[in-house]
Amino acid sequence: MKNEILDLTKKLISIESVGSNEKKLQEIINAVKKELNGFTIEEFSSNKKPSILVYSGKSRPKKFKVILNGHLDVVAGNAKQFIPFEKDGKLYGRGAIDMKGGAAVEIVLFKKLSRLLPYPIGLQLVTDEEIGGYNGTQHQIKQGVRADFVIAAEPTDYGINNKAKGIIWVNVKATGVAAHGAYQWRGESAILKMKKALDMIEKKYPVLTKEQWRTSINIAKIETSNVTFNKVPDNCEMKLDVRFIPEDWNSIKKTLSKMFPSMELEYQSFEPPQLTDENNEYVKLLKQSVKVITHSPPKIISKHGGSDIRHYNGIHVNGVTCGPVGEGLHGDCEWVLIKSLDTYYKILELFFTKLKTK
Repeated sequence: MKNEILDLTKKLISIESVGSNEKKLQEIINAVKKELNGFTIEEFSSNKKPSILVYSGKSRPKKFKVILNGHLDVVAGNAKQFIPFEKDGKLYGRGAIDMKGGAAVEIVLFKKLSRLLPYPIGLQLVTDEEIGGYNGTQHQIKQGVRADFVIAAEPTDYGINNKAKGIIWVNVKATGVAAHGAYQWRGESAILKMKKALDMIEKKYPVLTKEQWRTSINIAKIETSNVTFNKVPDNCEMKLDVRFIPEDWNSIKKTLSKMFPSMELEYQSFEPPQLTDENNEYVKLLKQSVKVITHSPPKIISKHGGSDIRHYNGIHVNGVTCGPVGEGLHGDCEWVLIKSLDTYYKILELFFTKLKTK
């Protein structure tokens, strides 16, 4: 089993499946389709981003018991990073831990277990998680894909990530009154109005100077169309990147409106947070499985960045990320601990065999 997973991980790493390379994205999808010969494979495509949903049986169930979610796309790297190599018990290469190693485990596990289980499971493999997951996981959800629970094999060192912040990108627009710079009393500066908004942000959401689990606002850009010295600017706009904790999900828009009462808020993106109760029955079983296999209770992790699980949480489907051991994701020395791939397989295997039908 260990060699099968390792060989498949190397095969996946060797395919340069960066988001901008449409041919390579299709190539890696074709490669995993060959691995899954004999199963039903639904193929999806949105904005030239292919994805598949795999299951046993001729027709897709109305709802899977569990979906194993994995992304096969990676961030760009140099040519050497797509030549996998082993050293000191680690497998190096782009995507080794994020998350071709985890995806390889999911594929091998699905092949071995899916026909033996008394309930339906799905294998969802996408190629756009690194750029938001809108054309992979979210697209499939829009096509009716559902489950009771979802596990994404993102890197967690066997920890269970049940929380992650939501994302808001919003343009805040202030309007003033134009006037000659020598006659300020005849106008109203939109920039000075924006300064009050900046003061409010600093007061309510001061800049994080260390890791904290709270909502934060990054002021990404401030600009005005004014290009002359001798004019009171009548417009000013700032771009905000808001990372909000799940606890603020239902109140964050109202909070922003109160902070900038005389300004226009133009929402560019509103991504839901990831939130699944730690006491969820599936989470508890996964915790038990990790403890049995590793002889240590897993950490429960809250992340500042999101994953494709948020798309399921957005439609009230529970899920977590949980994956093997590694480091260096998106870096020059990305690696996955080889023995952790086998350990991760055993964790998922125990989880599925202990999971009871209702």
